[in-house]
Amino acid sequence: MAPLMALTFFMTPGSCSTGIHILLETLELPFSVTILNLPAGDHRQPAYLALNPKGSMPALQLNDGQVLTEFQAIAFWLARSYPKAGLLPDEPLLAARVMALMDYVVGTVHGQGFTRIFTTDTYLPQGLDAAERERWSAAIQAQGRDMVGRAFEVIAASLPDDGFVAGPRLSVADAALFYVEFWADKIGLPMPAPCQAHYERMKARPVVRQVLAEEGYR
Repeated sequence: MAPLMALTFFMTPGSCSTGIHILLETLELPFSVTILNLPAGDHRQPAYLALNPKGSMPALQLNDGQVLTEFQAIAFWLARSYPKAGLLPDEPLLAARVMALMDYVVGTVHGQGFTRIFTTDTYLPQGLDAAERERWSAAIQAQGRDMVGRAFEVIAASLPDDGFVAGPRLSVADAALFYVEFWADKIGLPMPAPCQAHYERMKARPVVRQVLAEEGYR
């Protein structure tokens, strides 16, 4: 196992960073937390941009000052730094499938679908009046829900009847899938039965309950 590092985790409760939070707690790593208030623009402040010029979140600062960004990169680093935890399978094909599912969740379910639901304004054309803005917003959010629903159907077809994405052990893909399932639950977006079952299995894990409690969800 790699030596323990003093990590600083930049996160927002209830966001995609919840997935990384689950991985950190699963590994029982020592880390400090800096909470970013996204609506307040904390991710655009000079101090944070000096560490992460992308202004993205989550981010993980290592003890040597290097900063990792992007969900998939942070998850991969954690899995490879602490391989005994089994967050990424040793078998190359299975590991590739885990990475593919994680990328699909982050890039499509989150990056294409949920962004249209949660950050609708970024998709609006310029110069709309109030009535047009309302119509466009409703259409964009409906499109986002449709995209998420169709993506969940794709994911559901690959999920096992029990256990997790890659078997009995938690993987990086499970942590990613959980945060979008959590979002779907919070906004009342129906999930296919395999995704709902995966979500319930994740919620039953003590470490997931701990993370949700720490982030203010009971």
